[in-house]
Amino acid sequence: MPVRTPLDANAILAATEEILRRHGPDKATVVDVARALGVSHAAVYKHFPSKQALREAVTRRWLDRNRDALAVIAADSAVPPARRLRAWLHAVLAMKQAKIGEDPELFAAYGMLAAAHSSVATDHVADLLGQLTAIIADGAADGSLRTDDAEATARVVFNATAKFHHLAHAGEWQNPGIGAELDEVCSLLLDGLQAATSP
Repeated sequence: MPVRTPLDANAILAATEEILRRHGPDKATVVDVARALGVSHAAVYKHFPSKQALREAVTRRWLDRNRDALAVIAADSAVPPARRLRAWLHAVLAMKQAKIGEDPELFAAYGMLAAAHSSVATDHVADLLGQLTAIIADGAADGSLRTDDAEATARVVFNATAKFHHLAHAGEWQNPGIGAELDEVCSLLLDGLQAATSP
């Protein structure tokens, strides 16, 4: 019998991702995960106290894979804030398109957590808003964007661009021309944010 490596949270999360891809979030069970790992479901529960906790952990890990790429765009001070804002919004759309196209089952699991008001969805949105706020704060600091409250302005921009990142609009993300639509919205928002910079 082969020597089994010790069971840890990462092995469980990796196995859970594969089970979710194979069975979808409605049919995947902790028993399926345990079977794939060759352990009892009790062994899985030692690391994750419930199916919900396991689903949240795997979805959080899946979402976080793109976090750093977006954070790099948000923090790139070599790019003027207005251009950075547009690039970041396009990158968020591209990330969402890739996630729904490449991993529809995990995207569905995220949708279920969002519908249940899970902290995973709340934290994901808070992280995106934090990055967006940082871009707008940089624009306010160098005078290229007009705002007295970067956080409030970020919420407005985020809400105004909901079609391009909110789950309710996922069915529209593969439409031809969706990138051009986002570009038009960006131009309108930036026209407003930059209005005070012109004499």
